[in-house]
Amino acid sequence: MTAAASRGPLVVIGDVLLDVDINGSAERLCPDAPVPVVDVRDQLRRPGGAGLAAVLAADLAEEIVLISAFGDDAQGHELREMLWPYAAIHSLSLRGTTVAKTRVRAGGQSIVRFDSGDGTADHRELPSGVAEAINSAGAILVADYGLGVSGHPEIRRLLERVAPDVPIVWDPHPRGSVPTAGVTLVTPNDAEAARFTTESDSTDDGMRAAHLARAWRAAHVVITRGSRSAQLHSTDSDTTVAVDVPRIAAPGSHDTCGAGDCFATAAAEGLRRGMPIDDCIRFAIGRATEYVHTGGVASIARPPRTVASVDRDAVEFAARVRRRGGRVVATGGCFDLLHPGHVSLLRYARQLGDALVVCLNSDDSVRRAKGEGRPVVSHTDRAHILLELESVDAVAIFDEATPTAILDRLRPAIWVKGSDYTEQDLPEAATVRQHGGEVHFAPVLPGYSTTRLVAAARSIA
Repeated sequence: MTAAASRGPLVVIGDVLLDVDINGSAERLCPDAPVPVVDVRDQLRRPGGAGLAAVLAADLAEEIVLISAFGDDAQGHELREMLWPYAAIHSLSLRGTTVAKTRVRAGGQSIVRFDSGDGTADHRELPSGVAEAINSAGAILVADYGLGVSGHPEIRRLLERVAPDVPIVWDPHPRGSVPTAGVTLVTPNDAEAARFTTESDSTDDGMRAAHLARAWRAAHVVITRGSRSAQLHSTDSDTTVAVDVPRIAAPGSHDTCGAGDCFATAAAEGLRRGMPIDDCIRFAIGRATEYVHTGGVASIARPPRTVASVDRDAVEFAARVRRRGGRVVATGGCFDLLHPGHVSLLRYARQLGDALVVCLNSDDSVRRAKGEGRPVVSHTDRAHILLELESVDAVAIFDEATPTAILDRLRPAIWVKGSDYTEQDLPEAATVRQHGGEVHFAPVLPGYSTTRLVAAARSIA
């Protein structure tokens, strides 16, 4: 692996799915059939397959690229909307409809799963940017779910070409494509390994790993076996070693869905960081164990949010959004004693783009503008309150009288203020327009003012 490759992004190639969990409780049987009745508590919709791998990768690496096929249907658009905050997306065409897998769960156990959709990747000419993304990768994870992305002839040629210089981890699927020659690591679980081999190849997982490494011409094959030790075979040394798995309490009570994706993603990131293969496998096992122990897919939250206390943090956040094809919207103010007028403004702003950065006046800035006794709430607490709102993606705190300096570096596509302002009231508007941005004015919800709220509170104190 070259030094340049080690600094490149983690590139995920594979099939995205829509995973849906319907969660509830089942304490009675249906009167007309001996089946449980599930009282639905909530529904969780999330990216699955290579999409889940990209989400998990974003927790490990700064820059993620996702190469997959997306359907031109409601579920395909939903997946793109879910995934763009995590990865720069290169989209292939999908023939058919987006594949969705719906689990019905009660009491922490799966009762039934429904699969829908018939989409497979179209093998027409690759979109522009795919070859460059693969060639500039620091490491590549192929998350094969048998829907055709890993079988694209051009993608396979590119993978074979970069294999000597870029670590490639291949998470295989029984209905998927054979790993390309020269990959660094293939990661089947024990059930998959059994399907990839025959009885005459041996029923011993260590022997199976050795057989598969030869058949796939891979540098390493690791067979994961749940709570039992993983079996790692290395081709160059022709050795197989067992790598232990940490014990977790009550393994039967945990949802292991996605653990294999977590393992393969962590292994790819370990190789990107230059870890030796043994350490890489231990790192991946540790991440997968922690993932299961902390709730599995249910523990995956919305995209991480940022309190940017210095300009550089906010600028990097906005730059990531733009690199991933998103539109950055910004608004600003004191947001002291958050009220419905603030919430209305933030909702309006968020609907105009893909990410909303709030430029928040620091305590000193508020004090200079509003006088002694303000702010009522510190800027740290104001920032954390704002981040609890679904409409807010990041908060940047600034000390100046106006947000001109931070906007000069954020370069939002849209700057939003309330309609009680005019552009002449906003010295920062010229900076926004200088970078090609627009200034929008949000409708003001009448009757709400922090200054009046503070005055009213003091009058009755």
